[in-house]
Parts: sequence; C-alpha cells; structure tokens
Amino acid sequence: MKQIVVISGKGGTGKTVMTGAFASLAQNKVMADCDVDAADLHLLLQPKIVERHEFRSGLKAGINKKICQKCGKCMIACRFQAINQDFIVDPVSCEGCGFCSHICPAGAIKMEENISGEWFISTTRFGPMVHARLGIAEENSGKLVSLVRKQAKAVAEKNNCDWVIIDGAPGIGCPVIASLSGVDQAVVVTEPTLSGLHDALRVIDVTKHFKIPAQVIINKYDLNTDMARQIEEHCLKIGIPLLGKVRFDKTVVEAMVDGKTIIEYKDTPVKEEIQRIWEKLRA
Repeated sequence: MKQIVVISGKGGTGKTVMTGAFASLAQNKVMADCDVDAADLHLLLQPKIVERHEFRSGLKAGINKKICQKCGKCMIACRFQAINQDFIVDPVSCEGCGFCSHICPAGAIKMEENISGEWFISTTRFGPMVHARLGIAEENSGKLVSLVRKQAKAVAEKNNCDWVIIDGAPGIGCPVIASLSGVDQAVVVTEPTLSGLHDALRVIDVTKHFKIPAQVIINKYDLNTDMARQIEEHCLKIGIPLLGKVRFDKTVVEAMVDGKTIIEYKDTPVKEEIQRIWEKLRA
C-alpha cells in the first residue's frame, strides 16, 4: 500500500482538483480529506456517510450549579472572561486552562472533554473515503488529521487497497505536518506566481525535514510562463523533480460546478496532462 499526499504552500493552487483527478484515475484506493479546517474534497466526490463519529479534544470548564456557592472567585480569576454573572461558562471564550477548577472552594467546576468536531467513513463513486469536519473556532486540527489518516489506513488495510490518496492542508502548519507523517510521496501543487514559488519552497523544506520525497506540479503554468520557468529552475536547483505542468482551462471550473472531476467531465488537454502526471507518479 502506498500513501500519496497532495499539498500546497498556499490555498487556491488547485490541490483538491488534483486530488480528485487522482482519485478518479487510481484503482483500488481509499481517499482521505485531511484539510479538516476547510474540507472541500466532498464537493467533488459527493460521499454518502456510512459511519459518523464524534471528535473529542481539549477541555472546557463546566459549573455544577447545585454545589456552586456563587462566591465569584472563578469569575475574577478567569483572564478570558468566560464566566458570566449567572455563573455560566461561555464555551467559545473558555480556553480550557483549568485554573477556575483549582481555585473553586466548593469543587463545583469540573473540566470536561470537549466535542470539537466529527469524522466520517463514507462511500463514493470512486471507493471509500475518510473525512472530517472541525467545529467553528476549534483547535487541535492536527490531532484530527492524524485520526483521519489512521482511519484511512485502517480502511485501506481492511479492503486490501493499493493506494491511500490524501488531500492535505495548505501551508506549513500542524495539519500539514500531520498530513505528511509517514507517507510515501508528497505532491506539491503550486502556481506561477511569486507567492506560489515562495510558499512552495517553504512546504518543500518541511518535506525535506521529515525526509518525505516530494515532486512538484505547476498548475495554470501558461498564465505566467516566465514565472513557471523560474519555478522549474528552482526545482532543478534544489533537486526536486518536476512531475508535470497543467495549463489553465475554464473547463476545470465547469467540472467543479457540475460536481465532477476533470477526468470524468470531458476530454480536454488538461485531462491528458493530468493523466500523464498520474502515470508518471504511479510508475
């Protein structure tokens, strides 16, 4: 079983478009959407949820009003002003530090595990998919990504799959590191802009740090051929293979609006380019 993660140094480079295309081209695979802060792979793959599970992470304070003495010590001590005059904890403001539970003389405050989101095992027209949804303003997205990765691998092993195709998070933060951990190949999608080059180099540095082999795809390369050439030169300079280049085509947008991958939408030069990239990656 091989695990491939598609990542990008910044958002909007076409990472999910590539992941969806790979999902439609690969045989005997499991998909995992690890961009849990802003998941969107489900818009292309339209999964039908088979299993739904709570994701619990972090702690929130809870006040037992039956034994609360209303002394106000917790309200004074809370630096986040999460406890109001009626001694009710605002779950959004509470940072889970637990200080209020230590100073409460009646022992009325307990730290309770927080429900931060949900994760799912679903079926799609291309096979099984594991994905998640992190709650609004919730933390520990890296922990949820690790959970999604673990469950996707378990589904792949159960079904004797050859591939786990992962839609990683953009940037270089904790969710990206959790997406990269233990994969066989990272595919970095960038675009021909100065910020695209800068952020691609940053995420490539992350892959090097974790000793994950990486290759680069330049998406919409024909919008700025000079910048695309600079990206190629940088890849050559740092020893990162260029997996391929994909032109700009409005058909890709039309396919997304129709809820389809570009591979299954219609025959275009973009489809042929991505097919060649997949064959090269698969080999």
